Amino acid sequence: MCELAIRAARAVGYQNAGTVEFLLNQEGDFYFMEMNTRLQVEHTITEQITGIDIVQEQIRIAAGEPLSYAQQDVDRRGFAIQFRINAEDPKNDFLPNFGRITRYYSPGGPGVRTDAAIYTGYEFPPYYDSMCAKLTVWALTWEQTVRRSTRALKDVGLHGVKTTKPFHLEILRTPEFIAGEFDTGFVEKHPELINYSIRRPPADLAAAIAAAIVVHHGL
Repeated sequence: MCELAIRAARAVGYQNAGTVEFLLNQEGDFYFMEMNTRLQVEHTITEQITGIDIVQEQIRIAAGEPLSYAQQDVDRRGFAIQFRINAEDPKNDFLPNFGRITRYYSPGGPGVRTDAAIYTGYEFPPYYDSMCAKLTVWALTWEQTVRRSTRALKDVGLHGVKTTKPFHLEILRTPEFIAGEFDTGFVEKHPELINYSIRRPPADLAAAIAAAIVVHHGL
């Protein structure tokens, strides 16, 4: 697929970072979908498993400088999953859920990367994309990546708006996903994924009560 993507770019004289998309079937055959003359949201996956800063390389190309590596220098290592944490309500057909973020903190630790521009007090407008943050998790094996992803997602603190976080956690619990057996029809095959509980954990309730007490007494 990589060689075909390079041939496609050369055929039209394209010179910059771009994304060529393919579909892969169960027989191992792949089919061209489209080419985007830009980086895609998923570029963090490639960056995590190759160690290459693609955004930096795109800027180098635009400045007339050569790539800092050759194709044969690119090594893939480990597995990565990206979670788009959107201000959407999965239980209501993923409709946007805009409003004020009352509390936010991002996860950390080895192999955990968060790309976001939100903060506590941020007012989510209804005019743009509903994405709050991109959480990308990397590990050496798929099993480790799933476990690390579960921990990282649970560590995401994002309150005030409904998000896709609990939906992602449900996906990580399914046996097929844990086994790495899924395709583009995975969500349609599992309508039960939206049956998660909306009850807040006791720790979150305790924190909210403590914050209210502090505000009330002016501490």
